[in-house]
Amino acid sequence: MSVQVYFEDVQEGTELPVLRKDPTTQQLVMYAGASGDFYQIHYDQDFARANGLPTVIIHGALKNAFLGQLVTDWVGEHGTVKKLTVQYRGMDEPGTPVYCKGVVTKTSLEDGAGLVECDIWLEDHQGKKTTPGSAVVALPLRAG
Repeated sequence: MSVQVYFEDVQEGTELPVLRKDPTTQQLVMYAGASGDFYQIHYDQDFARANGLPTVIIHGALKNAFLGQLVTDWVGEHGTVKKLTVQYRGMDEPGTPVYCKGVVTKTSLEDGAGLVECDIWLEDHQGKKTTPGSAVVALPLRAG
């Protein structure tokens, strides 16, 4: 369990701890089974290549889940994710690491809640942002 982050601990420019993921083709097959997304570009090498891809690619929704983990891990047990959005702008391949990152862009107190807006994104192993997004979270106040 991570240490609880409080509203008073963050400001614009605060970086979220980087979350490294090492997706495998086995994980893609497991995700396909769990999500019901059996599009062959995610697990069938020949099918992916026949459709102009160099190899199978990671499910977009799985990348969304990775970014969701980044945010939920960061806000801790007493934080709440209010909104999370992503855009799929590039393809990522299993067998190479991807990095979930984020930075605080705005903080505000509204109705006694500490709201924090963040830019979040997933980068491939070459540093290219393939999945940009944003999140709004409520962090607890130290005073309760």
